Amino acid sequence: MMGLNELWFLLIAVLFVGFFFLEGFDFGVGISTRFLAKNDLERRIMINTIGPFWDANEVWLLTGGGAIFAAFPHWYATMFSGYYVPFVFVLLALIGRGVAFEFRGKVQSARWTKTWDYVVFFGSLLPPFLFGVLFTSILRGMPIDADMNMYAGFTDFVNLYSITGGVTVTILCFLHGLSFLTLRTVGDLQNRSRALAKKVVWLALAALVAFVGLSYDQTDIFTARASVTVPMIGAIVIAYVLAALFLTKKRDGLAFVSSGAGIILTVSVIFASLFPRVMISSLSSAYDLTVYNAASGPYSLKVMTIVAVTLLPFVIGYQIWSYYVFRKRVDGKDLTY
Repeated sequence: MMGLNELWFLLIAVLFVGFFFLEGFDFGVGISTRFLAKNDLERRIMINTIGPFWDANEVWLLTGGGAIFAAFPHWYATMFSGYYVPFVFVLLALIGRGVAFEFRGKVQSARWTKTWDYVVFFGSLLPPFLFGVLFTSILRGMPIDADMNMYAGFTDFVNLYSITGGVTVTILCFLHGLSFLTLRTVGDLQNRSRALAKKVVWLALAALVAFVGLSYDQTDIFTARASVTVPMIGAIVIAYVLAALFLTKKRDGLAFVSSGAGIILTVSVIFASLFPRVMISSLSSAYDLTVYNAASGPYSLKVMTIVAVTLLPFVIGYQIWSYYVFRKRVDGKDLTY
């Protein structure tokens, strides 16, 4: 029977899966503005495709961080102190992107509009890359001592494996954003989004192959829980092959579902490989943080469970409703950004 410790690990995994699925296409659209838009009008159309959603999508990240703080305070303390600098850059990028969305449509200067467009681009590029570096370095293991303190050097953060992980996550989000644009735009912009997605999907598959190969050498995902992770890795490859097929056949809805399934499975593999650990110590397995030694007390977990079960349906229902209300394609009329 699943205990509250395991339940909250699962809930946190679901929150991060939801974040990467939803915010992933936001990041992808922001990245696409530099590669796809021919002029300011097309750039505004692309930004408006995510205009009603991006801030609500970021709530999944905030909720995930809050859940870690409440359910696994030792995990929170070790990770947020050890990754302080990367998290600062993530925060600045997200703040800058949000400000740019609001300001680019309110300035009269072409120079400032261009400046905010670059803020949108880098504010969309840096977070998925840094999150990829963070999660892959956790999967590889970081120097955590017996007191749950992390003393990491530059090469612990930046190495071939973590950089490959960061690049892979960024490309997956880029593809997801292009797939989203095929559903939310019309005409030539939609066609160019699809054409670029058909190229990027093969780049995504190549990046995944490189990442899986390095994971075999650098981590224990093929040994710790191989019965779960190996089939999931196979499913990831199938998802992106299907995405390529659906893009070729102009089945844009199925292509988006396939790219989304690939992101969901990729993030799920990371959490499945970690369990029951939440952070791996490269110094000794005895120093690993787990869902047991990093958790809050039973009473705290029980109260949190009651609150989550009560409020979560309303939050999910609101977000589903917002997607339904703003379900129409953006054609360049009534632009707000």
